[in-house]
Amino acid sequence: MTTNPTTNASSSATPVRAGRRAWTALGVLMLPLLLVSMDVSVLYFATPAISADLRPSGTQQLWIFDIYGFVLAGLLMTMGSLGDRVGSRRLLLMGAAAFGGASLLAAYAGSAETLIAARAVLGIGGATLMPSTMALLRTMFTDPAQRAKAIGLWSGVMTGGIALGSVMSGVLVEHFWWGSVFLVNLPAMALLLVLGPVLLPESKNPAPGRFDWLSVPLSLAAVLPVIYGLKEITSEGWHPQYVLCITVGLLFAALFAHRQRTGTSPLIPPALFRGHGFTPALVLTLVCAFGMMGSAVFTTQYLQSVLGKSPLEAALWSLLPSVLIGIAGPVATQLVQRGVHRGYVVAAGFAVSAAGYGLLSLAGTDSLWLVLAAAGVLACGAVMVLSQLTDLAMSGAPVERAGTASSLLETGTEFGGALGMAVLGSIGTALYRHGMPETAPTESRETLGGALAEAAHVPGRAGASLLATAREAFTGGMQGAAIAGAVILALAAAGAAVTLRRIEVGQK
Repeated sequence: MTTNPTTNASSSATPVRAGRRAWTALGVLMLPLLLVSMDVSVLYFATPAISADLRPSGTQQLWIFDIYGFVLAGLLMTMGSLGDRVGSRRLLLMGAAAFGGASLLAAYAGSAETLIAARAVLGIGGATLMPSTMALLRTMFTDPAQRAKAIGLWSGVMTGGIALGSVMSGVLVEHFWWGSVFLVNLPAMALLLVLGPVLLPESKNPAPGRFDWLSVPLSLAAVLPVIYGLKEITSEGWHPQYVLCITVGLLFAALFAHRQRTGTSPLIPPALFRGHGFTPALVLTLVCAFGMMGSAVFTTQYLQSVLGKSPLEAALWSLLPSVLIGIAGPVATQLVQRGVHRGYVVAAGFAVSAAGYGLLSLAGTDSLWLVLAAAGVLACGAVMVLSQLTDLAMSGAPVERAGTASSLLETGTEFGGALGMAVLGSIGTALYRHGMPETAPTESRETLGGALAEAAHVPGRAGASLLATAREAFTGGMQGAAIAGAVILALAAAGAAVTLRRIEVGQK
């Protein structure tokens, strides 16, 4: 396929089947996407080595972990809108250069402050890469069937990268030094910088209007406090300061929304939400992320603290469910292309994920294979849903707004994931505390980790009994949260079938 140097709405009016060049370009785009998703979890096993080498304070260690995700989530909408204005390919290449340079800086960081700064720049680069890859995919694949297939692959790579990141970290740290977890980014970014200008078309809005700079801090003030508050509630509970943090974020979200409705050149055009199927896709994407990330709170702890696996063993076991992810997206795409209504495929995906939660609710304290099967079924359903909702949203969005549309979907995923971890995590914690006897030590009644620490200092049968009780209580909490997750996703399945039934995706 011959690709025009710049693609806009008018140039993509007639669908043209993509050739080998576009599929090769898709392969190039998948590499940075995989690495961006891996960087969410890549520090998992590198933390002890980093702590021994750089000696960060407790606060600095938290920022080393969290700054990447916070910056990424906060800047997604800004970067998506910016890409539509300056060109998605140009922004992608700028982000790749920043991501590669920050990776090099992080690998050889000599202090905690330098590593925090490098992780922040990695977040900025990640925020440019994610919406840009989807915007370019939307430009390269104008044929609906090919676009659906490409988006299915995109969704699978995005989901699988998070699981792969922790394992990659463990293997590299075991054989090299901690900085190697960042150096793996360099070859992919170099390849993108070399091949991107040759293979990728430019995609931009031909009449973008001025850039609304005031909306940038408003969007940050809306996103970051909510994400932070939900994250802290997951680990610390519903303390007033975290609820206040979320409330402040929601107030700024209202101000941000008001400016988008009344501004002459908004960062997020309100007309985008009136696109065919975009708003239902955005809401259902948030619900899907709620279910997908909500389970991660429990399965990771279950493998390590209930079954007693080492962190690396737990990460390797957790890769098994990811094997099925690669086929879920293409299967969903094939069903739609064979005439099954998209709404029913999305509903089936939600139902499959609900069944995964149903399996998880049956787990006992020695149910390795059942928990892995539950995680695999849940992830497969989620990829079916995400691949179809992403295709629905991107097909309904104007091609000149593809970056903005993609950034909204990614932001919805961040919100949904944080909300799922907070709500389901809180249910599990409440049931855990209810299951622990009043006579147990105070710290052990708070968390399973606290019980493990207490049991290590209690000799003989008493310590073993405390540990067994805590594991039973945690498993009971996981079962209760899984039932809640299954109910929510089952309701989402019914809602998707009804809401999407009449939506027909236009040919772009």
